[in-house]
Amino acid sequence: MNIASPGAPRALAAAALALALGGCATIENPNPRDPWEGFNRPAHNFNEGVDRIVLRPVATLYREKVPPLVRTGVSNFFGNMADVWSAVNSLLQFRLRDAGDSIARVNINTLVGIGGIFDVASNFNIERHREDFGQTLGRWGVPTGPYLVIPLLGPSTLRDAAALPVDRQFNPISYIDSFALRQSLYVLNIVDKRSNLLRVGSVLDEASLDKYSFIRDAHLQRRRAEIYDREGDDRETPPALPDESLNPATGQPAAAQPAAR
Repeated sequence: MNIASPGAPRALAAAALALALGGCATIENPNPRDPWEGFNRPAHNFNEGVDRIVLRPVATLYREKVPPLVRTGVSNFFGNMADVWSAVNSLLQFRLRDAGDSIARVNINTLVGIGGIFDVASNFNIERHREDFGQTLGRWGVPTGPYLVIPLLGPSTLRDAAALPVDRQFNPISYIDSFALRQSLYVLNIVDKRSNLLRVGSVLDEASLDKYSFIRDAHLQRRRAEIYDREGDDRETPPALPDESLNPATGQPAAAQPAAR
């Protein structure tokens, strides 16, 4: 299913309703951050099924058939687009230095890096700051809210889910007039992101653990770090994230695991 298509909101609503009706089992002693686990676990399983049947095979084929240099250019292109919205959110958060970095990155990579295909700005040690509207809301004190797994979209929180329409509205891709080109770019972006996560997914699949709980805890910690863990921020620093370079089950380097292609 193309989650960027015009019918996607209806499909998402239908999937969410089916999961809500079929998966709202009562969880004894639920995690305080995850009171909707009875819905979230079936949604997680649904997403895992879609990933296993559709996304992972397509991403694997993309990684096998597309030369690394081209894949890097694709990732750089979408990263350059993301820097535009990151600059806006940094301004909204009054993080002026970060906004300046993002603006400089967009200008350099667009003009010198041929539309962002080459990440020239990183060669000049201009740091990338990934910001979205959910982080902006968190910066100004909007509570995270319960953990939420969105059908087809994955891990989120109530605050971040509410911010998604704003992120989507101001995605530069949404301003492309050509419907076919716009939808193609949405799909390519999804496949590119998934291909970059094949290694991590392989490690998680091979580890003997509760994958749902691990993804939930890692996602919540990462989002806290993105909002609070800033130089000069006087708020509480969140706990460290799990080290993705290690196998979560054994604590040994993930390099010892078979690589996903």
